[in-house]
Amino acid sequence: MYVTVVFLLFSFSFSHLTISSHLPDHYSKSIPTSLRQNISNEYIEITKPLSFNPRNPTCSLLIFQHDFANTIGSPPTTTLYSPPSDCPAPWAHIILEFRATCKGEQYDRIVGIWLDSVEILRTSTAEPTESGIFWKVRKDVTRYSSLFSKSNLTLTVMLENVVNEIYTGIYHVNVSVFYYGVTDVTNQFVLTELTVNELNQHEKFAIDIYTEKENKKVSFEDEEKFSIDIYKGKENKKVSFEDEEKPADLIIPISSNGDDGCWFRIQNETDVHSKEIEIPVNTYKAVLEIYMSFHGNDEFWYSNPPNSYIEMNNLTTSRGNGAFREVFVMIDGVFVGFVLPFPVIFTGGINPLFWEPVVSIGAFDLPSYDLDLSPFLGLVLDGKSHIFGIGVTESIPFWLVDANLHLWLDSASPIVMAKSVVYRSSALSVKQKSKSKNLDGSFEIKAERKIEYSGWVSSSIGNLTTHISQEFNFKNLIKFKKYGQFKEVEQMIRVKTEVKVESDTGDVLTQKTMKSKYPLRVLTSTQPGVENDTYLQTTNVSHAFNEESSLALPSGKFLSSVSNSQVSGGWMLVQDHSVLSGTASTNNQTLVYKDEAGCYSRNVFASDGKLLEDGPTLACTPSL
Repeated sequence: MYVTVVFLLFSFSFSHLTISSHLPDHYSKSIPTSLRQNISNEYIEITKPLSFNPRNPTCSLLIFQHDFANTIGSPPTTTLYSPPSDCPAPWAHIILEFRATCKGEQYDRIVGIWLDSVEILRTSTAEPTESGIFWKVRKDVTRYSSLFSKSNLTLTVMLENVVNEIYTGIYHVNVSVFYYGVTDVTNQFVLTELTVNELNQHEKFAIDIYTEKENKKVSFEDEEKFSIDIYKGKENKKVSFEDEEKPADLIIPISSNGDDGCWFRIQNETDVHSKEIEIPVNTYKAVLEIYMSFHGNDEFWYSNPPNSYIEMNNLTTSRGNGAFREVFVMIDGVFVGFVLPFPVIFTGGINPLFWEPVVSIGAFDLPSYDLDLSPFLGLVLDGKSHIFGIGVTESIPFWLVDANLHLWLDSASPIVMAKSVVYRSSALSVKQKSKSKNLDGSFEIKAERKIEYSGWVSSSIGNLTTHISQEFNFKNLIKFKKYGQFKEVEQMIRVKTEVKVESDTGDVLTQKTMKSKYPLRVLTSTQPGVENDTYLQTTNVSHAFNEESSLALPSGKFLSSVSNSQVSGGWMLVQDHSVLSGTASTNNQTLVYKDEAGCYSRNVFASDGKLLEDGPTLACTPSL
């Protein structure tokens, strides 16, 4: 009888953990200050460098300043934007800079910034500490030049935050724009030793750290540690890219009315959001840029088990529907393209101790994705309105998605001719294998799709035909072991896109190929804690963002690649969704970026909130 009672209690403890904590989750940090000595105040994301030297802008403008306290359920904050009068357009480059500070206890929050309802930055906040943290995000927003050159546009910023007796962190946000005149920068940022020295100069700025009694201004050194390793031959040449195309003449937002932010909130697969727009009849090129982020029950969509597993074990979690997601785009109900997103992990995700002070890939600058819709111009250049819709396959609440339609207009002709001539779209293929017994099981999903379409546009530039092919291969495997206390997630996403433009004589003018690969692996082990309502979780995460692109022109072929990989591991003691203690490290993050201008590499190591190593790798060293 005694043995039976112990077994029942033990089973109850495991069952409780399985329901509430065996899936990757979202946490806040409640660790005492005494256990957080000498941690870094500045948080960073390791990203590839800008394509030009950003040190000397022609002019700059602070366009937004706000303190986001208890803003949950409130409309977004807005202000008017006009470009600076002392350095009017045109500009060679424009940089948007987002700076933030916070102290106390707080969850991470998603942030959207729109200019005239066009999204220009999707970011998320870092989770603060009691002593306070700060960070910045710099993004090249030159592609939105047609908007930045206009006056009296509405700038919208959405950051829903909760402030109460428990969650005390207030996000203090500044947004600035840096403008670079045509004569102030070169077309391409050639990585030289001089550039490295310039970038390593210290840039000082002051940040307000708010204490309970008074506002104290503290000066921090913003050390931009660009660890660049360059191989140079006998001479250092500036590379001129013939395909460097001017930004779009017009950008039309496909977004919400802005009452809850300008993004669409997608709840399920049938919840397709759309906007009716009219395309100017002198449009000769169209590219749809899509922003997306995943939240709520779908924040960790790649780890969601099938509904059958949840129902069989009578689990209370709503995080199901399997682990495959695809963002799709439609025009007048016709499928025209897809995006398989990179699985960004926010700073409170899986184990928040992993992401201090080096946040996960994409957390500060979530990627947007481009779909070239030029072959479909023949369907929409009729002077009528057409419906552009966006949805997410197999989604559950909730996704935040919107899009920007970039249009290039023929200034020499009031109207162009266009026709869509080829459209081949294979049906989405999804194959699933499931095997489970009680709380243990394995669930495999394989999915693929391929689409091809072509269309010509006759304008003053010429009669050009655009051929586009796009395909993806998706694999995901989830395993539960030891009564569901051990979980393994392994996923691989591969996407290939090819865009070829031909003249009316059949000559290939440009051919661009983009290959993306996003591997992800998460291992989690959960055990009951010593104290009631606590559990100990040990996790290892490895993921990477890899892209290769090639551009073939009559004058030659240009290659570029970026490889950004991150490996983290550690443990944490959790009560509800608060981390009480733990230790974690980003054992290795390596970024290598190569193009015709040179090679950039950076390797960092962080542990228990401190950046311990930051330097170049051997990836840019020439082979002998």
